[in-house]
Amino acid sequence: MSLDIDLLRSFVAVADTQSFTVAGLQVGATQSAVSVRLKKLEERLGRVLFERTPRSVELTPAGRSFLPDARRILAAHDDALRRAIVGEAPVSLAIGVAEHAGGLTLAPALARVRGLMPRLKIEVQLGLSDVLLAAFDAGRLDAVVIRRAPGGERGRTLYRDDLCFCAAPDLDWRPGEPVPLVGVESPCNTRLTVVRALDGAGIPWTEVFVSRGVAAVQAAAAAGLGIACLGRRFRPAGTVILGRESGLPALPSSEVVLLESARDPAARMAVAGIADALVAAVAEEAVGA
Repeated sequence: MSLDIDLLRSFVAVADTQSFTVAGLQVGATQSAVSVRLKKLEERLGRVLFERTPRSVELTPAGRSFLPDARRILAAHDDALRRAIVGEAPVSLAIGVAEHAGGLTLAPALARVRGLMPRLKIEVQLGLSDVLLAAFDAGRLDAVVIRRAPGGERGRTLYRDDLCFCAAPDLDWRPGEPVPLVGVESPCNTRLTVVRALDGAGIPWTEVFVSRGVAAVQAAAAAGLGIACLGRRFRPAGTVILGRESGLPALPSSEVVLLESARDPAARMAVAGIADALVAAVAEEAVGA
């Protein structure tokens, strides 16, 4: 009898997040797949590892006892895999990250990969999803993390992050007046989504602040200059979400995806490390919410 690494990774993820859904986000599997993996692991060990209720997931005494061993096995496995694939050779990687997608969690993602690969040489390009996708298709980037509408055929979904309207609580605006938009200049998929939603609902709007970067849009929204459309994870602190109660239309769902074309195993491992770190950051936010 042996212990499958995927089963152990799912077990640790559920133990850390206390959620099958969030754990699935971390390990790149559906909630049902995580549940099946945990059942298989419990069958192999002959122990019940979790107490499950409709509202909570908690480790049993057997689960708490097994958790340190599971962590040690995973750490040894990942370290052996890294040394076998990466070795001592330098690794080069060019990756694009859309500001509307992973900009806020890029620092911890890079720190994690740097810890795995000290000799990694990485070039990061921030920009708009369409621009980065064009660079990727032209072969100038090994991977891109971009935002797209669900249903697209390209890329691995990392996490869902729906768009929302947000503004400072003291914004001087009343429903029925033209919506004062702050956003990234055209061409921008998020801007296009907002314009289509407002026009489709027959709601007048005007642009009061335009920038090339998301950080400036966040600052403008927080300062009360107007209403921004951002992923919920990117809503500035202190702002409020505006919706139908404010006369604004519903926005389509949105998700962050990874596209990669690196062929070198070490470069692919670096890309996977960055993607996993981005997903882990989102999962940690979900646990703390």
